Amino acid sequence: MKKLVVLGLIAIGAFGFTGNVAAQNKIGYINTEELMAAMPESEKASQDLNEYQALLQKQNNDLLKELSEQDSLFVKDSAKLSDAQKSFRRNQLIELYQKVQGFNQKAQEDLQQRQQQLLVPIRQKAMEAIKAVAKENGYAYVLDINAIIVAPPGDDIIALVKKKMMIKETPAGQPPAPKPVAPKTPGKN
Repeated sequence: MKKLVVLGLIAIGAFGFTGNVAAQNKIGYINTEELMAAMPESEKASQDLNEYQALLQKQNNDLLKELSEQDSLFVKDSAKLSDAQKSFRRNQLIELYQKVQGFNQKAQEDLQQRQQQLLVPIRQKAMEAIKAVAKENGYAYVLDINAIIVAPPGDDIIALVKKKMMIKETPAGQPPAPKPVAPKTPGKN
């Protein structure tokens, strides 16, 4: 009789343990790009980035204009210049061209760095909200839908995260994103 009671307790403990493990494996997924795009901070960051890009573009255009003017002047005056003067002016043009090329490379690097500076705090805020929602709703795993190819079924938690962050759902005039349609089984309606 004691053995039967002990086996019963072990069986209850084993089933109870596996039940807890199954409950802990709740899986959710989210589109972090969609979430970050919906955040008000993203619009401000996008505006700042566009302004910075426009400033860099203006500086680049000014350099290109100077290069074009110097090149035209060199072509116009080349018949009147001595070989030494032509060589000197040609070297000046080459230096100016290299300056333009260097500026373009530096501008691209600066733009990428600026983008990172603006997006890191937004991404961190989004991740904190995702983690909080996962904890509050018992999700053991939350996967980014953009980073997975195959995964077990799970819940889309973007609405929960947007609610936590007080982000309004799809603005009026924009249709909600289409949900995947399950294929119909032949013979069933």
